[in-house]
Amino acid sequence: MAYYNTKFRALALLSSRKAAQSVFHLFCTPYSGKPRRKAPPVFEQANKLHFDFNGLSVHGWKWVPDQPNSRKILIVHGFDSCSYRFDRYMVPLTRAGFEVFAFDAPGHGTSDGKTINALDYSRVILKAETLFGPFFSIMAHSLGGLSTALAFEQLPHQEQRKLVLIAPTTETSSAIDNFFRFVSVPKKVRTDFEHLLVEVGKQPIDFYSVKRAIQRIHAPVLWIHDEEDKVCPFCDILPVQQLQLPNVEFFITKGLGHSGVYRQNNVFKKIMSFLSPGGGGMQAH
Repeated sequence: MAYYNTKFRALALLSSRKAAQSVFHLFCTPYSGKPRRKAPPVFEQANKLHFDFNGLSVHGWKWVPDQPNSRKILIVHGFDSCSYRFDRYMVPLTRAGFEVFAFDAPGHGTSDGKTINALDYSRVILKAETLFGPFFSIMAHSLGGLSTALAFEQLPHQEQRKLVLIAPTTETSSAIDNFFRFVSVPKKVRTDFEHLLVEVGKQPIDFYSVKRAIQRIHAPVLWIHDEEDKVCPFCDILPVQQLQLPNVEFFITKGLGHSGVYRQNNVFKKIMSFLSPGGGGMQAH
């Protein structure tokens, strides 16, 4: 990070705007790049898909059940991740009759590109819905959770769907604060960075909030979050809990952190139960 901090300060001497643009590019860039990961065996059994998004090829997979229940599920990974991370869900979901879809976000996994942000990711999700949906349920982690919430509030027939949020990036403002704990720039550069976010999305930063979006979502929602999540802080969900939305059920864990939460057995069982017929109670806890 020392290299980037030096670079940003040098740019700021010339133009705080140019420095802010460079900072924004880093903010949207997966920090581990796109490492070559070996596909889990279940991905070798899937039908491969792709579609165009802003000139980039978005790659994905589809699993078709032997005994379909006529319902489709979309799995949405988080920042600096990929669809491979959800390999344990594909077989159980197809055995339950679901047709399962997963796509790597631009800049991630097998898809083209180098960057992603919540607004573009939400547009990718909406395009997948148009091309391959309608999705009965979307299960989304981290940045994918925020992006899905932004997309979901635009979907029709929400009452006939279900939404699973796993450690979502609840508030973009918190993600920005966390980012600037590692990136040291002059105050003017951060101000220009925040102005740039508003210009790009044509919305204030607090628009990019699961708390805001979820109040416009009427589907049953299962929200899973770990108390010790240091990436998407647990404190951000407390104001959402205080809303006491009748369609939102919280499942709180402890000691699983951010990336391990959806791979834990009790969480897995909770998600499978929620997605089953009759699952998705309306009482928050």
